[in-house]
Amino acid sequence: MSFLSGIMLGISLIIAIGAQNIWVLSQSMAGANRLVIALVCILCDSALIIIGVYSASELKQWLPELLPWLTWGGILMLLYLASGSIVRAIKGTSGLKLTETVKVNWWHTAITALAISLLNPHVYLDTVLLLGSIGALQPSPAQFAAGACLGSIIWFSSLVMFSPKLRVLLSSPLRWRIFDSGIAVILCFVAIQLYTVN
Repeated sequence: MSFLSGIMLGISLIIAIGAQNIWVLSQSMAGANRLVIALVCILCDSALIIIGVYSASELKQWLPELLPWLTWGGILMLLYLASGSIVRAIKGTSGLKLTETVKVNWWHTAITALAISLLNPHVYLDTVLLLGSIGALQPSPAQFAAGACLGSIIWFSSLVMFSPKLRVLLSSPLRWRIFDSGIAVILCFVAIQLYTVN
């Protein structure tokens, strides 16, 4: 169960980081070093997930009185993100708006991917703090972290491999409404799971 929760929540939170996805998809559409983009994004994401889960697990052992605060903080954050997805689904304000890109060499792409991945404050809020605190509350934090890392691999690999088809799919506001609705359901499901475990 921890492994599946990690996959679902990991993918849901990655999707919410729009700037990174827009850049990855637009570069992949131009055929700009797809493997480099995928590897850098996956490695950054996986490292932040592992740091978040294990640092939160250590805090839980050192300061067990933090457990209720971590639980309720995670529940509230998940519900907040779910409400944002619901609002986007109702208004139809999602969808990737892509522009043409210029091909560059692989090391420039790698540096840009690092900057996009690590200089976005949402990455630390969602990946390190939220995923970390939820992972620490799981019956098996290691399985949760592995699931979240697999979610990252699935998402970024799909973006770079299927970018031509995804451009058509993800540019549709209607399909993004359905997508956002699904994300809201997953986030609410994990929030309920946290509440019942608490």
